[in-house]
Amino acid sequence: MMEKRSVKEEIISLLPGFNCGICGYARCDEFAGALIRGYAKVEDCRFLYQEIFAENLDELQRLLKEEKIIPEEKVIVGLLDNYEADFLLKPLPGESSCREILYPFTNEELDVGEVIRYRPLGCPITHFARIIDEVHGLITVHIVGPCHRLDKDFEFKEIGICLVSGFEGIIEGRLPSVGETVRFIPHHCMMQKVHSGVIVQLEGERALIEGIDLKVWAPPIKLGR
Repeated sequence: MMEKRSVKEEIISLLPGFNCGICGYARCDEFAGALIRGYAKVEDCRFLYQEIFAENLDELQRLLKEEKIIPEEKVIVGLLDNYEADFLLKPLPGESSCREILYPFTNEELDVGEVIRYRPLGCPITHFARIIDEVHGLITVHIVGPCHRLDKDFEFKEIGICLVSGFEGIIEGRLPSVGETVRFIPHHCMMQKVHSGVIVQLEGERALIEGIDLKVWAPPIKLGR
């Protein structure tokens, strides 16, 4: 006996499936979710109005008319860019910040326990972090402070720009799937900016996200809806 498909799955099956991004969403499944929540309109998809999709369009309009729009209990929005995030990434139990995995552009020897000052590639904010692990040139750190740490009694090593390779922490919000590209806000992020990345490990709510990017290809949320 086949399981009944969810409303979202039904909607996805009626969309062209080109993942072209013209509607403002990177993939058709994201567009389907936006249709259900009332964030997008059918008219945003140009391909649906081609003759070959005429039946799909009629069925889609009927389905959306019958289906009650799902209100969002909590919408997570980036403070800096007004983009909507899938979830917050919070620290692992007993830790002060979610873990950042960095590739430093320096030949200096870095030791576990040292505090470093660096700027993530693509971010305008200087970070201070304590190294908790080092493997093959990649360092894992906890954030310990922004620029207010610049006082004469605070010791640190200046290492310049670093590439942020990954984040590890606890998801607060919608649980994604392994391999899914997600938008998230690191809980300690001083700008509360939406990041994007790929879920490579997931154990319950504990996630490892790699392929980090500050360029989020999605339309900003329209406040006041």
